[in-house]
Amino acid sequence: MSIKENYERVRDQVAAAAVKAGRDPSSVTIVAVTKTHGPDKVREALRAGLRDIGENRVQEFLAKADAVDLPCRWHLIGHLQSNKVGKVLGRFALIHSVDSFKLAEKLSRAGEEKDRVTDILLEVNTSGEGSKFGLRPEETVELCEGIQSLRGIRLRGLMTVGPWVEDRVLIGESFRKLRLLGEEIRAAGIDNISMEHLSMGMTDDFEIAIAEGATLIRLGRVIFGARGEG
Repeated sequence: MSIKENYERVRDQVAAAAVKAGRDPSSVTIVAVTKTHGPDKVREALRAGLRDIGENRVQEFLAKADAVDLPCRWHLIGHLQSNKVGKVLGRFALIHSVDSFKLAEKLSRAGEEKDRVTDILLEVNTSGEGSKFGLRPEETVELCEGIQSLRGIRLRGLMTVGPWVEDRVLIGESFRKLRLLGEEIRAAGIDNISMEHLSMGMTDDFEIAIAEGATLIRLGRVIFGARGEG
């Protein structure tokens, strides 16, 4: 099937999952993850109606972004190394993967020097898996309090990656933990902090994420096929 056909099918699935959860389908944004797919596939996705494109690696993004001549919103969803901050400033609509005060501070300082404000999400490891990046849930509120004075960034929510298991209950618990954490931070009323976004859910678990309040879902394989196909 074509990217357009895949997108239309998954868009209907997203809408159905949102309605089932009592939500407005327009409250869920699909971020098309183009890892290992070249500019031609990005352009095809944009022509199909997608507007948000997610990249995992800064170097791969830099190699393809200038070749994409259609309007879109780029999202950095993969781990950001502090030495790459200068390369991402002003290039992404949203960085999903800030996981330390050090990285937040460096982004903010770089932004203030260039009179830019970078929208970010804090990445939280809600599954507790050692192989994953992310803050521990119990340290997230304190970090929010610490970064509220950083004027070169704007915190707009949280991100997590679900556990690599087939147990849908465990996956749901991981996403629920992020939602509840977002509610806790919102209730704290911290300056310069908003919790409008929950970035969670990928090809195999996005319907569970939508049921738990995801506003951004990161979909690759279900739209583009397996990496290297096509």
